[in-house]
Amino acid sequence: MKKSIAIFGYGSLVWRPGFEYKSKVVGFIRGYKRVFWQGSTDHRGTPEAPGRTVTLAEEEGAVTWGVAYRLAGSEEQQQQTIAYLEWREKQYDVRRLCHMYTADSPDQPVLQDVMVYIATQSPANVNWLGPAPLPAIAQQIATSRGPSGSNHEYLLQLAEAMRQINIDDPELFELEGMR
Repeated sequence: MKKSIAIFGYGSLVWRPGFEYKSKVVGFIRGYKRVFWQGSTDHRGTPEAPGRTVTLAEEEGAVTWGVAYRLAGSEEQQQQTIAYLEWREKQYDVRRLCHMYTADSPDQPVLQDVMVYIATQSPANVNWLGPAPLPAIAQQIATSRGPSGSNHEYLLQLAEAMRQINIDDPELFELEGMR
């Protein structure tokens, strides 16, 4: 059997992966910053009032903390999990393989080639919202709701998930405090 596929979650995958995994590791990837720049018209908003969910923006020196999951099951079962993630993360138009580090191993990757879903400003991503002032992002999050619940709930659950894994994310917590 092939080596298990690893997925890095930095948004809702942190608190609600929605798939079976055989292990999870708290850690970070380098060169990316977590940002609320992706529109959500199918989960945390609607086409008329898009919510905002996190994606990653490239930034030299930045790190993004999250959770890596090693997928459970046979190769076929892992491919079924990937198919589920492709549906769930369909708005995220880029797939990157990154190295993941931990607090105990900040210089040596603990996992290599961890798959990361990233939404970018591209023609393929029809819900890209891009940067905005934090108060405007907070207002949009406070008023958006979609089939998966309120956008505000998404923000609160992400902030709580970061606290649960002992991660300090000042911008996330500042946004949470603007409610």
